[in-house]
Amino acid sequence: MGITTGKIKVFIVDDHYMVVEGIRSLLQNEPGIDWLGHASNAESCLAFLKNQLPDVILMDINMPGKNGIELCKDVKLKYSSVFVLGLSTFNQQSLIQNMMNSGASGYVLKNASQRELLDAIEAIAQGKEYLSDEAAAILKTDESAPVVTRREKEVLELLADGLTNIEIAGKLFVSAATVDTHRKSLIAKLGAKNTPELIKLAFVHKLIGN
Repeated sequence: MGITTGKIKVFIVDDHYMVVEGIRSLLQNEPGIDWLGHASNAESCLAFLKNQLPDVILMDINMPGKNGIELCKDVKLKYSSVFVLGLSTFNQQSLIQNMMNSGASGYVLKNASQRELLDAIEAIAQGKEYLSDEAAAILKTDESAPVVTRREKEVLELLADGLTNIEIAGKLFVSAATVDTHRKSLIAKLGAKNTPELIKLAFVHKLIGN
């Protein structure tokens, strides 16, 4: 359920004063917005929420101490009625996805226009999800490409060369059990049924090969 009547109570968590002031200047005179103030870190945000609940929190990701992804989890666990809008300069797919997975209802980059910011606030206050065009494009572009570690990529390449777990272990100076753990992790990440399908999908996703 979202906000159906009255003003949308908005709070921001960001450790950069200029960002806070800039957003405040964009929102404070909007007739549909009730600006509640700001916090510069997770601790002060949680202290504020003990006394007053906003409808929407604009939440930065990169903050000293507990970051926005962790804070978002805490807020949604304790105050499920509060909607969180991720607000960041970061446009990496993993950060956007992690913020959404932590319970955020939307994600907007800090270069957003006033109209886009208002649209995002209004949408999530109504219980909808909102991704800025750029954030949505980033997720769409990268969603089919699993993220693998450097060591997983090494194992993947050697599996594709036809080596066994024991042979790979010898080349990488690790145990065969460790190699098998990496192999199983790769199978899970790519949604493969077995090693041959894993190798096939790795080529599809261009994780190996030219």
